[in-house]
Amino acid sequence: MEIMVIGLNHSTAPVEIRERITFPGDHDGAVARMIGDVEGVEEAIVLSTCNRAEIVVTTKDVEESRERLIRTIGEIHGQDPSVFRSYLYVRHGADAVRHVFRVAASLDSMVLGEPQILGQVKEGYRRATKARTTGPILNRLMHRAFFTAKRVRTETGVGSAAVSVAYVAVELARKILGELRDKSILLVGAGEMAELAARHLNNQVDRPIVVVNRTYENACILAEELQGLPIRMEQLEQRLVQTDVVITSTGSCDPIIGKAMMKRVMRARRHCPIFLIDIAIPRDVEPDANEIDGVYLYNIDDLQAVVAENIGERRKEALSGERIVSEETEKFMHWTKTLDAAPTIVALKEKLEHIRATELARLNGKFADLDPAQREALESVTRQIINKIAHDPIVFLKRTGAHGKQNLYLDAVQRIFRLNGAADNQNEGEEL
Repeated sequence: MEIMVIGLNHSTAPVEIRERITFPGDHDGAVARMIGDVEGVEEAIVLSTCNRAEIVVTTKDVEESRERLIRTIGEIHGQDPSVFRSYLYVRHGADAVRHVFRVAASLDSMVLGEPQILGQVKEGYRRATKARTTGPILNRLMHRAFFTAKRVRTETGVGSAAVSVAYVAVELARKILGELRDKSILLVGAGEMAELAARHLNNQVDRPIVVVNRTYENACILAEELQGLPIRMEQLEQRLVQTDVVITSTGSCDPIIGKAMMKRVMRARRHCPIFLIDIAIPRDVEPDANEIDGVYLYNIDDLQAVVAENIGERRKEALSGERIVSEETEKFMHWTKTLDAAPTIVALKEKLEHIRATELARLNGKFADLDPAQREALESVTRQIINKIAHDPIVFLKRTGAHGKQNLYLDAVQRIFRLNGAADNQNEGEEL
């Protein structure tokens, strides 16, 4: 069984491709179940964020499963695979494990060291476990990914100067407008990204931050926390007329702000400049709104230039993080090699336990005078004997997985102990 990752992210695909592949509707693990039902797939997890969309699966046949999964991704999104195939990365084995660990540790993020990704990975795993699409391999993989992320954050400084995409959005607004004290700020969306942007902005503006959301109650909650002003979605166009900076991050599958709306807004503003920073995937603002005079639209890919300016120090710390990831990847791959020995180890334990129980039953008459405590002592000592007999072969089989000779030794143990019918063809008196 091999681990495989298929996906695309900010470094492999532009925003116009990423917004087409977002795995919508996986709140209850429904998409994870669809992936898990693909022929050849044993376990599956779906991860979808503003900057990446990927699946993690286990399969016995990487080549065949890869093509089936790419077709399924297309079917889920109503896209021909030719539209997105060239933007995909496909990793398997140790490369897939390393990728998952790097993602969880925020070493593969657009904003290196940003803290939100770990929570998003955990949420993807939670949905998959709820949908029962994970098993022993991906369960262990994800728990080791969380452990690796914790090591990177505590043993390196990669997170000490870390910033979120929302923070970068605020920095871009400051770069464009300079001092923000007297500016009017509008947040469209009351989710995590919008909240983070608002918290970065809150100490930099004198006017109350206005929050608009499709669910008015959520807008009220965030506005109250920020001492801002909530408005209803139907008031959006009117509010845009009075706004200098708009930061939008909703979960909508369709644009919230269109070109036609912005034409009306700009006429009412008498073409006074307005800056729209769209950090949503799919995008909240129609791209051609940027063609209108006075409208300055920036999407999530535009934020990368701001990130690049201050990433040097975090990259130095990331080198230590990469070493931790390599170390944990090696440990995990060593564990996976022991999986091939598991059936033989289980069979060996069962064989020895069967011998122990059979012999005690055969001699049961000789132990008739034993009291319960003595019988328990007899049971305990005989179990200790078979455990000690099994210990060395089991440890040896686990260790040989790393040296490429495990199949040879598995066959030898199966024949020596006559496990799984391995010695059925031998004569009873024949020596091995």
